[in-house]
Amino acid sequence: MKIALLGTGFAQAHAAVYAARGDVDVVMFGRDADKTAKAAGQFGFASSTDMDAAFEDDSFDLVDICLPVRLHAQHVLRALEAGKHALVELPLADDLDDAKRVAEAAARSSKHVFVDMFERFIPANQALFDAVRENTYGRLEQLTLWNMTAHLWPGASLGLKVLPLEAMHSDMDIITRTLGMPKDLTVTTVARDEDSGAIDATFRFHRAAARSSISSLMPKTWGARGGYTASFEHGILDTSSTMGFDGKPTGTLTAYTTDGARELALPPADQYTAMISHVMDVLAGKAENRIAPHSVLDALQLTLDLDQKVNSPH
Repeated sequence: MKIALLGTGFAQAHAAVYAARGDVDVVMFGRDADKTAKAAGQFGFASSTDMDAAFEDDSFDLVDICLPVRLHAQHVLRALEAGKHALVELPLADDLDDAKRVAEAAARSSKHVFVDMFERFIPANQALFDAVRENTYGRLEQLTLWNMTAHLWPGASLGLKVLPLEAMHSDMDIITRTLGMPKDLTVTTVARDEDSGAIDATFRFHRAAARSSISSLMPKTWGARGGYTASFEHGILDTSSTMGFDGKPTGTLTAYTTDGARELALPPADQYTAMISHVMDVLAGKAENRIAPHSVLDALQLTLDLDQKVNSPH
């Protein structure tokens, strides 16, 4: 499998996964020749500044798009037009109509499009999805999700302008997958400066409620921490995780019922490795695509609604 990896920033998270596999050949593409060569060299990849080659070179099977959000949809569409599979960082687009165009194009195409909804591959989240689907503890009544992080990514803003689309989209996916679309949404924000802030969003459903909180106000020694508490009719699932500088989280999941508290065993999993393994399995005909564009539209709609509340409140 030959892969064109577009981007030199967050693309390195994907690059680290590819570098550990023996079944891929990767070329990293970027605008700055020296920066791109340096980033690619860390993983033993070739580099290029000729972005057109990613689409025009017939030897590439998959285009992995880790570019600014505003460029996502157009590059996915270009990949499909060139007859290539596409993997795109989340969110799929910053406009719902663009996302729908991608979903429609993907449905018509013989090629696969994958959206990096990595949170679907986190074992604690899979346990939540399973509990809702299988009605293990009865109806889900309240869901609280939280993430609190330091600035661990040099040069990356974690201010109010970027937090909804680039940091809360995964929570919106969890909410819509477990409770559907809310009846209404209320938002409270705090801004320390342009690059640091906090958002608290609450969602009302018929006979249920949800909350998503995120903060980038933490000192670097804090690292990144997050989790959820899911309250069902007959039990609670509670999880928390801590991510260090290596980007690999450790965490626990506990079920509380009238019979007591029980820690549930979680398989060790790096969500990015799991996501890319899923992509490769689908392309090899071993699995059905679980992160296709049509599956992210509700979460994107809710994310854009949240972004509107945060950044264009009037």
